[in-house]
Amino acid sequence: RVLVVDGGGSMRCALLGDNLAAMAMANGWNGIIVNGCVRDTEDIATMQVGVKAIAPHPVKSSKRDPGMRDVLVSFAGVQITPGDWVYADMDGILVAPGQLAL
Repeated sequence: RVLVVDGGGSMRCALLGDNLAAMAMANGWNGIIVNGCVRDTEDIATMQVGVKAIAPHPVKSSKRDPGMRDVLVSFAGVQITPGDWVYADMDGILVAPGQLAL
């Protein structure tokens, strides 16, 4: 399971910090992709959940929007739909409609 957060590429504040990353990990998420910024990167790096984001930012968000689930997300020229397989490493992210033979 991968959580995708589309922050519109905003560089104004962090959309994810160590508390939310820890909650995601506790709820069984394997990874988090943020089209925006994150904070607490040193703490997140020690967690057993992979996080990819545009950049770090020290300011936290106001958390006004609870978000949506199981919806199509599109950014950076890529569409991610519920059920897609997401593969990531230090070099980037790959989205596939099904499991790849690795």
